[in-house]
Parts: sequence; C-alpha cells; structure tokens
Amino acid sequence: MAHVVQIKRTGGPEALEWVATNVPEPAAGEVRIRTTAVGLNYIDTYHRSGLYPLDLPAVPGSEATGIVEAVGEGVTRFAPGDRVGTFGPATGAYATERNVPVDQLVKLPDGVTDEQAAALMLKGCTAQFLIEDCAGVVPGQTVLVYAAAGGVGHILVGWLKAIGAHVIGVVGSAAKAEQTLANGADHVIRHDEEDIAARVRDLTNGDGVPVIFDGVGQATWQASLDSAARRGLIVSFGNAGGAVTDVSLATLAKHGSLFVTRPTLFDYVLSAEARQRSVDRVFAMLKKGAITAEIGQRFPLKKAVEAHRAIEAGKTSGSTILIP
Repeated sequence: MAHVVQIKRTGGPEALEWVATNVPEPAAGEVRIRTTAVGLNYIDTYHRSGLYPLDLPAVPGSEATGIVEAVGEGVTRFAPGDRVGTFGPATGAYATERNVPVDQLVKLPDGVTDEQAAALMLKGCTAQFLIEDCAGVVPGQTVLVYAAAGGVGHILVGWLKAIGAHVIGVVGSAAKAEQTLANGADHVIRHDEEDIAARVRDLTNGDGVPVIFDGVGQATWQASLDSAARRGLIVSFGNAGGAVTDVSLATLAKHGSLFVTRPTLFDYVLSAEARQRSVDRVFAMLKKGAITAEIGQRFPLKKAVEAHRAIEAGKTSGSTILIP
C-alpha cells in the first residue's frame, strides 16, 4: 500500500497527515515512480500554511527522486528500472509512490546518488538559470550574493567562483562568514555589523557591482540599489525579507540606469529538454567539485511533521532529505 503526506486543511506542521492511498496505473504521458528520496524546501511550509494556496486536499513537495515502475501510453524516454528525478512545478512529492507527467522528469546519471539529487535539483537549477541564463555572468565580473551561506547562496558562490567571477557574499554571523570564505568567496560582508552598500563601494573603488543576486527582497532592496554599478543588474529572486513592491523607474534611473528582473525558474525551464539541460549542468558542477549537496539532516517521510518543525525553527543546516 502506498502512502502520502497529505494536507486536508492549512495550518501548522500538525496539518500534515500520513495517509494510505492507491496509485492507479499511469495514464498516457505519465510515469509511475517509487520514491527513494524527497527534498524538503521552505516553499513546502508555505503550501502547508496556506501562504501559497493549493487546492485541498493536497500532497506537498516538488522535489524527489525515484525508480520508474511503469510507464503510460506514449512514453518512450523512460523505462521501468530507470533512476529519475523531478523538481516541479507540480507538487505531490511527499509520497511513497505516485504518477508524474513525463515532461517533469529528468534522468539521473551514474555517480550521483538519489539523496544528492534530491538535495540539489531545485536549488542547483535555480543557481544555474540565475547565473547562466538570466544574468549571463562572465569571468572577471564582480557579483554580490545575499544569504551567501544559505541553500541557494552557497551554490551560487561555488558556481560563480568556478566560472571565474569575483564574489562578495553577504551573511549575518561569524560562522556563516567563515563558511562562505571557505566556499570560495573573495570577500564577506557582515550585514549585522556593516553597511552593505558602503562596504561594496569600498571593495570596488566606488564603482559598485555589475550583478546582484538578491534572494532576500524588501529588507535589502535599498542596499541593492545603492550597491549596483552604473547599468548594473539586480536579480531579485526571492522574498525571504518581504516582497519588493512599487519599483520606481525613476529610482532605477537615479541609481545609474539600472536593470531589474524578478525571475522564476519555471519560466526558464519550459521544456523537458531545458529541464534536463539545467540539471545536467548542476551534476557537472557537482562532479567538478564546484558545488556540494550538503545534506544536513534526514527524516523519515512519515515524520514530515518533525521536519517542518525543525526547518521553521531554524534548526536545520544544509539540505533536508525525507526518506520513504
């Protein structure tokens, strides 16, 4: 009997319920997978709480790996026994077995474990599209990365250094500063001790930086404006510190004819081919040693309630994996 972690009502972690379910034969264009690892992402807590609404009842989770058990009519890319992964946008990953649309699956290479893939796909593909497809960072450019020790941040730092960029990381503690420097950052700014923009100007001879990766949002928006070089690009890709609203074109002009974008991953990986290309780049960077999976903790999928409590309490480090 298959099981899922289901949300019948939104709320705290206790809203997650372990429920038995029957998985039908895959329909045309679907693949049935037996889940081997699930990646826990903070957005899962937003779905559970109702901040990002799902049609209820719902099964959260967008990132998982598994083994193909059956394929539906018309599926030729995969066969039973194949190792596969998915990172969304469809939810439903908190399941021991499930049917997944074939265009949302990617092939996993030998040499990458299921747990590594579950820890890396979503965050890694986010870093890939931000650096290569969105900002088009080139060797020698100076890049400012907020939350540089965070889930996406530490991948951005390692990836940027691997392609020859000059990296300034922003962190909030001595431990995170040490970690970010060890990860390859050229300079670290402690936002709890220093004025970010003033320090950026000091480090760049007053010029500012041409590319900024800001996953914080409103709390760092002014600092980003003040840190950007003339004709610089601010990539605002998250809202952990509140959503940026009412962006003034006059303000962008005043700060040096700036460019601003608010990108999302799934506008950049629209096809199955684009998804596979992105994840292949992630695994290539992993093999190269530029990035790491950094699995900090594992929970049984059945105890997803405990995992949600831990991540919301800030008691996790690195990636969290749920094991069926």
